Amino acid sequence: MDGVNRLKDSTSPYLLQHADNPVDWWPWGPEAFDEARRRDVPVLLSVGYSACHWCHVMAHESFEHPRTAALMNDNLVAVKVDREERPDIDAVYMTATQAMTGQGGWPMTVFMSPDGEPFFCGTYFPRDQFQRLVSAVAQAWRDDRDKLTDQGQRIAAALTERASAPVARPGTEAADTEPLAQQLGPALAAAVAGLDADFDEARGGFGRAPKFPPSMVLEFLLRHHERVGPGGGGTGGPTGAAALAMAEATAEAMARGGMYDQLGGGFARYSVDAGWVVPHFEKMLYDNALLARVYAHLWRRTGSELARRVAAQTCDWMIRELRTPQGGFASALDADSEGEEGRFYVWTPGQLAAALGPDDAEFAARVFGVTAAGTFEHGSSVLQLRSENAEDAERLRAIRSALFTARSARIPPGRDDKVVAAWNGLAVAALAETGLLLDRPDLVAAAEGAARLLAGLHMEVTASGPPGPRDPPDTGVTRIARTSRDGTAGRGHGVLDDYACTAEGFLALASVTGEARWVSLAGDLLDTVMRRFGDGNGGFYDTADDAERLLYRPQDPADNATPSGWFAAAGALLSYGALTGSRRHTQAASAALSLVPALARRFPRAAGWGMAVAEAYLSGPVEIAIVGAPADPRTAALHSAALRAAPPGAVIATGPADTGQEVGIPLLAGRGLVAGAPAAYVCRDFTCRAPVTSPQELRAALGSAVA
Repeated sequence: MDGVNRLKDSTSPYLLQHADNPVDWWPWGPEAFDEARRRDVPVLLSVGYSACHWCHVMAHESFEHPRTAALMNDNLVAVKVDREERPDIDAVYMTATQAMTGQGGWPMTVFMSPDGEPFFCGTYFPRDQFQRLVSAVAQAWRDDRDKLTDQGQRIAAALTERASAPVARPGTEAADTEPLAQQLGPALAAAVAGLDADFDEARGGFGRAPKFPPSMVLEFLLRHHERVGPGGGGTGGPTGAAALAMAEATAEAMARGGMYDQLGGGFARYSVDAGWVVPHFEKMLYDNALLARVYAHLWRRTGSELARRVAAQTCDWMIRELRTPQGGFASALDADSEGEEGRFYVWTPGQLAAALGPDDAEFAARVFGVTAAGTFEHGSSVLQLRSENAEDAERLRAIRSALFTARSARIPPGRDDKVVAAWNGLAVAALAETGLLLDRPDLVAAAEGAARLLAGLHMEVTASGPPGPRDPPDTGVTRIARTSRDGTAGRGHGVLDDYACTAEGFLALASVTGEARWVSLAGDLLDTVMRRFGDGNGGFYDTADDAERLLYRPQDPADNATPSGWFAAAGALLSYGALTGSRRHTQAASAALSLVPALARRFPRAAGWGMAVAEAYLSGPVEIAIVGAPADPRTAALHSAALRAAPPGAVIATGPADTGQEVGIPLLAGRGLVAGAPAAYVCRDFTCRAPVTSPQELRAALGSAVA
């Protein structure tokens, strides 16, 4: 069997990109390691993803090169892994790579024994260097194998030992016994101070280049401002107004720079410079889902027209460019087109003139920062929109439209069309909330379509098999497949963030649509989280207790490009507990948040989502029950007012008045109309204030709900 046949049935577009390489690739699995033992050769693990620019470079230079491929085929078993499909494998061997080299990245290149023990790690290697490396490893395997295997065993043992220790929760003895709410307030104020010290006042964002969109941190800053108010915050430290100012400045800098697509909407992966000028051009679903939600929340808080436009355009981009025929959302757009990074997006003055004519081209060049020297490669420029005048708005709209049409004739970047459950959960939440906030029912409909795909294709209830330590006997377990493609679910079960982010999306959708079904499905997923992922110490592993055994069971509470599964689970558990009154879920959320005070004080940029969830925890979270006929415009007005004025992490349930029949969402139970009119109840821990019947009264009630 050749490499083409081994990869051709994959649901991963990244693996399919390599299916016709001359390299004799194997997918990850016991068969590959058995083959390495049979041939008595080492294993090469190559990990990447379809939108990765340097993965493409190494593929073109080495994996498509016959002589290099022959060298690999003769001396090792080559295993190809999509990091987006198997984040657990990526996490384990990225830890080894970072430990051995001090850095990480993709493509990740790991040489290991047939037992999976890594002895040499790296990232991208140019062809000549990679050929020498393969030859050197092959020779060392033949002539000095004991040294390689000993090194691999020591690395594996060190990783296993580190992973076996419980995640540290540093703090003083007083902090260990102090109630969580009392620890969180000062810790979150300290986090704002730490972010303020790292804030780039001139250009927005935090730290130096490269700059990644700090989506979860921005959500935290917005929630912090909403909770403490403009003048609130730590004694002598930055105020709530300072938190909002950092969020506003960063959001505007990103939206006006080259990382944001000024023609088609949507954000690139990151900026290679500190000024948000030149992006790394790949566009990921998860970034855009998180950022759309942030910009919608920013508009809700400030009324910023820029924030409203960016939220809407980003959602429109997701639907236009990433929605699949089945209703889900594809993972990413490539950075490259026609073999060049960014070619689809950049412009020269001559290209502007050809698309617009001389007068509009001169105006466009000035407005978008297109120069003869260029801001990117080969004299081309990335479009920016550093400022705009109201009097030029109509002209600018016409120019954008003309340039977008002209750009559409170019060869577009490739699309990774696999559907990842976690990232689709983030998209569901963003589209549902933005749709209601901006009065865009089409966005809510798109969220519902993706949620139906997740519920219908990705989720299944299986026999429990041998019960786990937290399993009731003879019960089924809800599973979720991490990926699907073309309507076919992937073979592997999801990891923690698939369960948690999908539950988060379902709960957000329930708050917007009032459909109790989504709350029930979220509960099914969260039951599996508590049964299969708990670490016995209040936290969570990234993989289930019956997942494939790797060198160790990965666990990481820190955010990366997406919320950590640990804190995504905490957020979904907190919301579910607030909607249903389940103490079990609320207590699990509280236990997971016990790590936040230490991270907030020491590494706030790595704990944005945990801190955002902690803000919701400190706010109650506030529970809002809206009862009334769904078709009654008074019900819709209360619903819209609730979402627009809701404090951090509030949960919203809406539905008909309780008539004594079964209620799908427990928060609605016992809530009735007021003098025949729709009513809103503002509650904490299911204890409610007197109901109100007008949006004005509801906004006033919510303004004091946190106090």
